[in-house]
Amino acid sequence: MKTLGFAFTIATLFSVIVSKVFAQDPQQPSNYVVIGAFAKLNNAVRFTDMANQESFRAQYAINTRQKLYYVFILNTAERKNAFSFLIKIRVETKFKDAWVYEGKLGEDTGSAPAEIKPATPVEEKPVVVEVIEPVAGQMPKRDSAITPPVVTIDSSEFKKSVNEIVEKKPDVKPFYFRLVNSESGSEVLGEVHVVESKATQYQGFKGNELVYLMPPKNTTGVYQASVQAPGYKRAKLAFNYNDPSASASGIGEKQESILTFELVPAKKGDYIDFNNVRFFRNSSILEPGSQNELDGLAALMKENPKYKIKIHGHSNGDESRDIITIGTSANVFALDPSQNTKEEASAKRLTELRAEAVENYLTSQGIEQGRIATKGEGGKMMIYPRASTLANYNDRVEIEVLKGR
Repeated sequence: MKTLGFAFTIATLFSVIVSKVFAQDPQQPSNYVVIGAFAKLNNAVRFTDMANQESFRAQYAINTRQKLYYVFILNTAERKNAFSFLIKIRVETKFKDAWVYEGKLGEDTGSAPAEIKPATPVEEKPVVVEVIEPVAGQMPKRDSAITPPVVTIDSSEFKKSVNEIVEKKPDVKPFYFRLVNSESGSEVLGEVHVVESKATQYQGFKGNELVYLMPPKNTTGVYQASVQAPGYKRAKLAFNYNDPSASASGIGEKQESILTFELVPAKKGDYIDFNNVRFFRNSSILEPGSQNELDGLAALMKENPKYKIKIHGHSNGDESRDIITIGTSANVFALDPSQNTKEEASAKRLTELRAEAVENYLTSQGIEQGRIATKGEGGKMMIYPRASTLANYNDRVEIEVLKGR
């Protein structure tokens, strides 16, 4: 890995855009190029320090919604700059699983401190209650309002009902599915699918969060867990619900069994799985949200004239279907029934058209066609089950970046 050689390139790129970053309107949405996410602050601090030692200007901040500390190396209001820098990071550094987070992170950002000190304790002062003594020989006045009737409550019945509620505990067990990058040790954002053997439905949970599972219905008490994390190979683990100790890597504070998945990056080197380049269902027409990442790719190729790429198109399922193609429309990011065309096509043909749609957009942005190759993969490389709620992510393109020699 040519990290040191890339340091100069990073410094050059930062000199162009960092001045804009820190001058941006704080009320505007930010785009962070994130290289790691951690549940514990200490881990985020160490990872930030490691990145800074490799000539990155890393910082960390909390994502209050996810309750994770994000370590990022760029914060800009320009989405195009963020995606351009993201692709460069993925291609030329070890941070192959970096991503762009759009939104606002918490205020407790900063470079890694040498020491984390506990917060200064707040001095608790006793509460002074002022007691007003009645005047001697004078009875306190009663409120002139009508005194409500006294209602007698059988406390034994009340206690009985409360005890019944407390004693009805759900028959569940706590688990924590820990997803980490096998190379860097950083936590990975992904989804865990838990299913019984031969079952047709699964339970889906976010990784790195405390979850509660009902016992399986099978007599063996065994669950199968698999991890879906974009950019990583699928990982599987079987565990016994009644006695998960054989599969667990530890026990948490709430007595949850910690099941750790060390995820291996699915594609080494210069292979990029786009997160936001998507197509309308059963079509080769790009959704509007695809443009920012494609513009970032175009900017990278303009900056590096020797780069060549190969675009791999994918689909959800491998069967033939009725599809929509661009036709005579000039808008590659919108459906236009009056100008789009319909045809019956194989899955391979659909994915070829999708790869060509990306190629056509890049050439329209000034990239020479000779630097681009395309391939339709059909539906043989799906990353999610075809009928799952995440099946639309199978309709995608992946970019193989071939650096010129």
